Amino acid sequence: MSFFIVLAILFFLALAKGAVIIRPYEKGLVIRLGKYHSTLSSGLNFVIPFIDSVMRVDMREQVINVNPQQVITKDNVSVLVDAVIYTKVVDPVKAEFEVEDFEIAATTLAQTTLRNLIGDKTLDDTLVARDVLNTALRDTLDEVTHNWGVKVTRVELKRIDPPQDITDAMSKQMKAEREKRAAILQAEGVKQSKILTSEGEKQAAILKAEGEAEALRKVSEAAQQYFKDRPEVLKRLEVLKSVLAKNTKFVIPTSSETINLLNLEGDNKTTVLPRKK
Repeated sequence: MSFFIVLAILFFLALAKGAVIIRPYEKGLVIRLGKYHSTLSSGLNFVIPFIDSVMRVDMREQVINVNPQQVITKDNVSVLVDAVIYTKVVDPVKAEFEVEDFEIAATTLAQTTLRNLIGDKTLDDTLVARDVLNTALRDTLDEVTHNWGVKVTRVELKRIDPPQDITDAMSKQMKAEREKRAAILQAEGVKQSKILTSEGEKQAAILKAEGEAEALRKVSEAAQQYFKDRPEVLKRLEVLKSVLAKNTKFVIPTSSETINLLNLEGDNKTTVLPRKK
């Protein structure tokens, strides 16, 4: 009886030993007697206890930091460069058995590739061609890591730092360029302001001239209309001018239309105008 109890206990222990739970982002590699046997998917799986062993491979995207290193450009300038590599396992068997330590291998390969890529470019090309370097580095890494069952999804250069003296010179150049653009914009603003002022003065002069011309036109039309309707008034004025030309004083009745015409008013019945000498 005790023998069967022992057997039952051993059976349940073996069953528990053979039960393997694989998480959703993992793959399980079954190694049977030192040889790859199969791959387990996520969920509850059973293997042969004491014979099979399971290696877990993380299938999530991983981030590898490439430590900063000094790299010499084509024009003999030393720059400090580092990068970030994003990888994802696509073949867990190759990723586990084709390379001993993928992170070290990828980091070393990235550093070597960076030295080659930047060594073929000048400092100016390196600073403005960051996207080109990212693409070239990713393609080179992906070509090699494909044999390791790993896909390089993205590579980003975090920084490309020239020496301090070159950085200071570049800062001064950028400051000079900004000041130059500001001076150009200010000069353009002053020019536009003068143009607008000149246009405003021109329009004001035009409007003033048009107003004066319109006033003269209306006065002319009014005078013409007045003398056209009352030609006898014009005739009387001409006679008065001729008759009184030699007199020193003018005596004009207040009831005369000449008073109204000349815009003269008085309380007496006659108006005396001194003749100018």
